Amino acid sequence: MCNRDMSEVVHVWERHAAIHLLRFSPDGGYLAAGSLEGPVDVYSVAQRYKKVGDCGGNIGGAIAYLDWSLDSSFLQTEDSVGQRCMYHMPYGKLVTDKEEIDASPWASWSCPRGAEVAGVLPRYGPPRQLMSLDASVTGGVLAVGDGLGFIRLYRFPTFQKGSRFRRYIGHSAPVTAVHWSHDCAWLLSIGGTDHALFQWRFIPEGLHPTESDAPPQETLADSNSEESSSDQSEMAELDSDIEQDMQNNVMRQVYKEDLQRLQKQGKEKGQTFASQRCERPPNDSLRLHFVHGYRGSDCRNNLFYTQTGEVVYHVAAVGVVYNRHTHSQRFYLGHDDDILCLALHPVKDYAATGQVGRDAEVHIWDTETLRPLSILRGEHHHGVCALAFSADGKRLVSVGANNENLVVMWEWKRGEKIASARGHRDKIFFVQVNPHNADRLLTVGVKHIRFWQVTGGGLTWRRGEFGGVARCDTMLCAVYGRSDDLSYSGAASGDVYVWRGVALLRTIKAHDGPIFSLHALEKGFVTGGKDGMVGLWDDSFERCLKTYAIKRSALAPGSKGLLLEDNPSVRAVTLGHGHILVGTRNGEILEVEKSGPMTLLVQVTHLRPSCSLFVCPFSKPNREVCSTILM
Repeated sequence: MCNRDMSEVVHVWERHAAIHLLRFSPDGGYLAAGSLEGPVDVYSVAQRYKKVGDCGGNIGGAIAYLDWSLDSSFLQTEDSVGQRCMYHMPYGKLVTDKEEIDASPWASWSCPRGAEVAGVLPRYGPPRQLMSLDASVTGGVLAVGDGLGFIRLYRFPTFQKGSRFRRYIGHSAPVTAVHWSHDCAWLLSIGGTDHALFQWRFIPEGLHPTESDAPPQETLADSNSEESSSDQSEMAELDSDIEQDMQNNVMRQVYKEDLQRLQKQGKEKGQTFASQRCERPPNDSLRLHFVHGYRGSDCRNNLFYTQTGEVVYHVAAVGVVYNRHTHSQRFYLGHDDDILCLALHPVKDYAATGQVGRDAEVHIWDTETLRPLSILRGEHHHGVCALAFSADGKRLVSVGANNENLVVMWEWKRGEKIASARGHRDKIFFVQVNPHNADRLLTVGVKHIRFWQVTGGGLTWRRGEFGGVARCDTMLCAVYGRSDDLSYSGAASGDVYVWRGVALLRTIKAHDGPIFSLHALEKGFVTGGKDGMVGLWDDSFERCLKTYAIKRSALAPGSKGLLLEDNPSVRAVTLGHGHILVGTRNGEILEVEKSGPMTLLVQVTHLRPSCSLFVCPFSKPNREVCSTILM
């Protein structure tokens, strides 16, 4: 147990398996701890966490859910095999009297079984994959996180199967944990894939949000709407970041855009139930308040300054505009699935974001008003992995994430395709439009670099000629120089390759390991690599002017947290407003002053999918104690 400053109060060792659930009693007198071994241990807070009880007589598997009664007299548990039990507290005697069980008012409800939460199940068909749920008993609402990445809000209790609910988009699939704050003012949720912690503001019935506060990602649905779950293949963790990027697969059996079709099929199957009316959804709602996270694990060059000095990036299905002075966020919530890439308009504060989808969309939206300006679709299947604007901002190039890696050039304001061609049989990581000639562009990827030219309604290409200067290497990023035929690419070896037309001129050793990000300045360049270093270079790329090591010791006092590790892999770098903006593979965003100090602005939770979320029930308002325990 720890104080608020993370200093240890007491250390208790009771189990050999991991403890993954902690619940304080409502009166603050006891702490229940569930582990993978099965039994629940009960500790007395007043006796410096001395063990006073053990609930394990009827438990058949690892404890998955814990709930206390309102008077702290009973504890409800459900194990991994679906067995639900109730115990007298604090000693752990099993309750067998059904009347005593039914008469117990509960302070919380997180168990997926029971008549009180039957409404989350469809009236017909197999039950969907429910990942987590938590009820605010005093607020009368139930939050559910599912396998498709949705947050659902029901009335609580909800006894009738197929009850209607409010649905919120934002997370990648699945949502592994949801939990209300002690006063029901906030809902916290964690994504199993995006590793991001979302903080939702609860808006009770009668408090009508303003138009700017209204949740545009909200939809109404019923529990029969989705009977399938996303089947994302889990990637084995590999030693090389590049190998992981190469094998990153966005193809799914079910996409979120399929839900309308599934809902229609479900209604056709359920016509016999037409006479039964579903329970109404709650009149309360949620509004996204803050997202702790940034997608840097498998994306790159997706972090920018706007002209007003705000920071724009993405995580899960959310486009984020972050104000570094007020530590506040605004959100673009127009996407219905994971965002894979982001590009910023060179003239105006417009952002382009590409997503996962059966018919993957590209959204161009205003970072000030957060309204969409254009939506491009019909060319890419499964996902869009790279985007780039032309220098005048009139054209946009997109690259597909499927096997064909289709390259498409758009006149985005009119939504028209100018030209397209198949990119490369191997994965493409990055695309850049020539700032001197909008009809030229380059793409880089696994063991290749290609130089493209718009010809009529198509695109022709020439591969980069390495000659005897250097070996053919995997290229991860690229940028054009001050002349039409000069370009630079960052390689997996840590070298920068200098190109004149399609011919390689020379290489420069820039990093110890892959170069994931390369950004051109008015006079010079900035690079970021897997070695956790950021380098400032002169305008001829011959001399490194200064290097910055991303380390905990360099963090300024105003940082919003701590680095997960020293020298994290740098996935995005850009320069603006007198600072260098850095995004890391660990989901951290830092702002580096040219003199050396750096401020941590945002960081991800970096949790495993099998995590639990716990909010201390007796904390004072605005002083929540939130801890996560890994399995």
